[in-house]
Amino acid sequence: MSKTTEKKSAAHKSYSAQIWHQFKKNKGAVIGLVIFILIVIVAIAANFVFDYDTDIVGMNSAQRLLPPSLEHPFGTDQMGRDVLARVCYGAKYSLLIGVVSVLISVVFGSIIGAIAGFVGGTVESVIMRTVELLLMIPGLLLVILIVYCLGATIPNLMLALGLSTVPHFARNARAAVLTVRGNEYVEAARAIGSTGPKTLFKHVLPNALSPILVQATSRIAGCIIDAAGYSFLGLGVPAPLPEWGAMLSDGRGFMREYPFLEIFPGLAIMITVLAINLVGDGLRDALDPKLKR
Repeated sequence: MSKTTEKKSAAHKSYSAQIWHQFKKNKGAVIGLVIFILIVIVAIAANFVFDYDTDIVGMNSAQRLLPPSLEHPFGTDQMGRDVLARVCYGAKYSLLIGVVSVLISVVFGSIIGAIAGFVGGTVESVIMRTVELLLMIPGLLLVILIVYCLGATIPNLMLALGLSTVPHFARNARAAVLTVRGNEYVEAARAIGSTGPKTLFKHVLPNALSPILVQATSRIAGCIIDAAGYSFLGLGVPAPLPEWGAMLSDGRGFMREYPFLEIFPGLAIMITVLAINLVGDGLRDALDPKLKR
């Protein structure tokens, strides 16, 4: 390894360590990160702990609507399926929808916004006027339209949620690039012959990712809530696959007599969203130089 490579690696480690040090100062963010990791572990372990055909999508009339007990800690639903198993297994779908939807938004939104902010002029005007037109369309309407046209499936829901927030990420990426493109290292890259696309994607965009990452973290929580809402309306994960919003929809007819059918999926959504928001707050504090002490 050359000395230049070693210096770059050391600088990268030092920067990462600095971010982690700032992140650890926020106790709420650390708690949120621990909770989120536990939820991910639960989502992965559900495949091995529970019987998919019996506990999750199966039907057992003899076990219908049993209250919480040692055998079924969260009770059973109207089909005789174990609610704990479905909540744990449903974590996979909720997290997957949240993460993939945000990845779609980040990739497309960041590229569009970065090009607008870096190139400027007519290109920027055309892109940003188009983005503003898209922002005029309510996200709810856009998602419903896409899911209705393509069908209520998990990939279509992820695509719809991702595309609905591309304009928001584009605006954020443009603003971040505008603050970076005039820095000295960008001018130095141009002076040594770096082309426009290379300068943008190698020197400008990587140094403008901090606000985009913070926005993406917070948006994961928003996508989980949105996915639960659309599943509640029948536009999300198709039955009999468990998803927290779909579970809330299935149990609403039994809310008064068997409230546990609503309580446990609702708590899963609340805890997951709270944990992600706490992580997002900690990440914002760690990446914002104005907030560092």
